[in-house]
Amino acid sequence: MADNSKTGAPDAHKENAGLKLVLELGPLLVFFFANSYGERLAKAFPVLAELGGPIFIATGLFMAATVISLIASKILVGKLPLMPLVSGVVVLGFGALSIWLQNDTFIKMKPTIINTMFGVVLLGGMLFGKSLLGYVFNSAFQLDDEGWNKLTLRWGLFFLVLAVVNEVVWRNFSTDFWVAFKVWGTMPITILFTLTQMPLIMKHSIENQAEAQKE
Repeated sequence: MADNSKTGAPDAHKENAGLKLVLELGPLLVFFFANSYGERLAKAFPVLAELGGPIFIATGLFMAATVISLIASKILVGKLPLMPLVSGVVVLGFGALSIWLQNDTFIKMKPTIINTMFGVVLLGGMLFGKSLLGYVFNSAFQLDDEGWNKLTLRWGLFFLVLAVVNEVVWRNFSTDFWVAFKVWGTMPITILFTLTQMPLIMKHSIENQAEAQKE
C-alpha cells in the first residue's frame, strides 16, 4: 500500500461533489451576471455605482460571493479546501486592486496567476519527488505512487495551459467575452479534463486494487 505521507494524499473521506461544484461555480455565475447586468444593478443599487463600471461591480460582487462560498464550505463541508482558499485570497487581493485603481487588468490576470502558481507548485514538487496533488485538490481518493505521479504531471501541465489560454483571451478579446469564457469556457474545459482522468484514477486506486486482490 502506498505511503500517503509520501504521496501527499490526505485521509480518505467522502465529500459531496455536487455541493463542492455549486460552491465553486456560484461566485463565477455571480461574476458573469453582474457584469452582464452591471448598469441595471447600478441603477437599482446606487451604492454599487461607486465601484465603477459593470466589470468593477461584477468584481466587487465576485469578491463578496467568494467569501460567502468559503464560509458556506466551512459550515457545510466542515473545512476550507486548499485550492478554493488560495484562489479566494488572490481574488480578494487582485479584486481590491482592480476596484481601487479602476483597472480591470488585475482581475483579468487573476486566473493566470492562480493557474501558473498551481502548475509550478505541482511540477516543482515532482522535481523533489513529491506528488502534491492530494493537498492541492483536497481529494477524497487514494492512489498508488505511480498514479499520483502521473495525475500530478497531467494537472500541472493543464494548469499551465489554462494560464496561457487566459492570457490569450483577455489580451485579445473584449472584457465581456473574457468574462463569458471564464464561466462558460474554462469551467466546462476543466470538468471535461477531470472526467478524462477517471480511467487513470480507477486504474491506480488503492481501494480498487485491494478489492481486486480479494477476488
